[in-house]
Amino acid sequence: MSTSRGLVPVTLAAPGANLGAYIANVNQVAILTVEEERELAERYFYEEDLDAARQLVLAHLRFVVHIARSYAGYGLQQADLIQEGNVGLMKAVKRFDPRMGVRLVSFAVHWIKAEIHEYVIKNWRIVKVATTKAQRKLFFNLRGMKKGSRSLTQAEAESIASDLNVTAEQVLEMEGRLSAYDASFEASVSDDEDERAAHAPALYLEDNRYDPARMLEESNWEEDSTERLVAAMGRLDDRSRDILTRRWLADDKATLHELAAEYNVSAERIRQLEKNAMEKIKTAMLTA
Repeated sequence: MSTSRGLVPVTLAAPGANLGAYIANVNQVAILTVEEERELAERYFYEEDLDAARQLVLAHLRFVVHIARSYAGYGLQQADLIQEGNVGLMKAVKRFDPRMGVRLVSFAVHWIKAEIHEYVIKNWRIVKVATTKAQRKLFFNLRGMKKGSRSLTQAEAESIASDLNVTAEQVLEMEGRLSAYDASFEASVSDDEDERAAHAPALYLEDNRYDPARMLEESNWEEDSTERLVAAMGRLDDRSRDILTRRWLADDKATLHELAAEYNVSAERIRQLEKNAMEKIKTAMLTA
């Protein structure tokens, strides 16, 4: 491959603190002609020439910067967006087939945006705001389709839903997610005590599951309830106690018809005996 057009034959550093220098460097890499791009793509596709792949990536880094700039409104670092887009570009180069008859830039745009989209979705909020395909489409289109910062009317929501092939309810739900904000679990050091108590979830969302006092209380209550149940069962006649035991406490529980056959009575009579025994148990446990 000829380098007469100024293609930079070096590996550029990833975008970092000096983003301006990075952008200036990628803009110095010459744009490939159709013939040059085809030659490099064929070398990589047929011969697995890694140097050809590297030159394809280098020549398209400026395109990643251009795409990443369109996502500046999400409050994320431009360098991070560019880096994620570069990952998408490298995936595109790896999968690019020169026999398709299209330019690499047309093929790569999908992969670049896909990586940036995934990064934005994961980092825009602590809680993921979009998981389904429809939600992702809404997330990246709704901001641009809204007119101003006011809330959408029902008619506007229905119009956007029609354009994006989703429901108006999904549009309004995503609008609510976009207008929400992350709150710190812990209070700021600068907050006074009243503010901390009122607004810091760490101070009022208390987890009492493993509180020793509560665990002891629950253990004592369970032990007491068991003792009351045993005592109440002991006051029943043998038939009633057997029916309750086999209907509720046995691993292999008996049916009404099975017990009716054993005691030579109807299933309805067994049900009545069971009900009466349950009432006696309940009364005994409450008055014990």
